[in-house]
Amino acid sequence: MPSNHPTPLHIAIIPDGNRRWAKAQSLHPWKGHEKAIENFRMLTDWCQSDPRIGALTVWCFSTENWKRDPKEVSKLMTLLEEYIIRERPNLQKEKTRLVHSGRTDRLPASLVKLLKEVRKETEHFTEFTLNLAVDYGGKDEIIRATRKATESYQLPTTNYQLPDDPIHPFLDHPELPDIDLIIRTSGEFRTSNFFLWQSAYAEWIFTEKLFPDFTANDLEKTVEEFERRKRRFGG
Repeated sequence: MPSNHPTPLHIAIIPDGNRRWAKAQSLHPWKGHEKAIENFRMLTDWCQSDPRIGALTVWCFSTENWKRDPKEVSKLMTLLEEYIIRERPNLQKEKTRLVHSGRTDRLPASLVKLLKEVRKETEHFTEFTLNLAVDYGGKDEIIRATRKATESYQLPTTNYQLPDDPIHPFLDHPELPDIDLIIRTSGEFRTSNFFLWQSAYAEWIFTEKLFPDFTANDLEKTVEEFERRKRRFGG
């Protein structure tokens, strides 16, 4: 399908509603996450096959999600690890680069090791990037980037001129383009500390559907709605 944009789009999804979906089915909360993982694979497949899309970012776990029941958190980490293991061959087949945004110091060591291994295996792919935001928060990323920038720019002269954008090079993935479209499911209308720097000029689309019910057809419709919008970037 042709695109109206000169460069491939960077789409991001905040997949809300997994626990509500499970509750409506009288299931444990992690059953909603299991269904979400299945759904996520289908949506990733669609993005990989559409030439308009160059990157997909999905918020898997936020810096605030540690407040949840430890059993649910543990199950979610296991599901993420199982998903990456299962998808490892497919990432190679689909020439997909896998990256991770967020902290690693609080994640299970096995998950961190797996993320590093798959990132290394797929780093040469350039057509499509899958960015998993795990233990991610927008404020946290900016704080970490600012600390790195402060250390980097400590020079012995006061005449040093800072670059126009001194923070961007120190974000988790400065090589990724800013986000073009953010989709939030389940009827929530909050930005919730999601990629604050990279979403400065993103278009937002909110849908009432719970994420486990959000289909590839729904995703295609949101992209079509996005392409009907006129982006002026303040001009």
